[in-house]
Amino acid sequence: MRRWFAFAAINGALAVIAGAFAAHALRGRLAPDMLEVFDLAARYHIIHALALAVAALAADRLGTSPLRLAAVLFATGIILFSGSLYLLALTGVHHFGFVTPIGGVALIAGWLALTVGALQQRDRGDGADSRG
Repeated sequence: MRRWFAFAAINGALAVIAGAFAAHALRGRLAPDMLEVFDLAARYHIIHALALAVAALAADRLGTSPLRLAAVLFATGIILFSGSLYLLALTGVHHFGFVTPIGGVALIAGWLALTVGALQQRDRGDGADSRG
């Protein structure tokens, strides 16, 4: 899961770069509605880079399949959802628009997999508090 954690960290950096790019280089160059699309992509990108990091760390510590699946789904969602919105905002090409909802579903599924992984945990005798 080290690679997934590294992928999360890289995506966090990329999301910050994208946000700064939008604020400084794209303002005034993109139509306001396309700038909003780019901002939405960057916002979801950073949130799900953090979610991916949580899933990777949890999977590394706890080792459950749903947590590993959550990491894969968050990565897939970032690429498909944010990636397609970045492309739309920068190019105006709508051909990849069908991918955006697939990415959104992957993000939702990632949160659900994270939930299942969290609920499957038992007291492992390592001093962890499992009451709650």
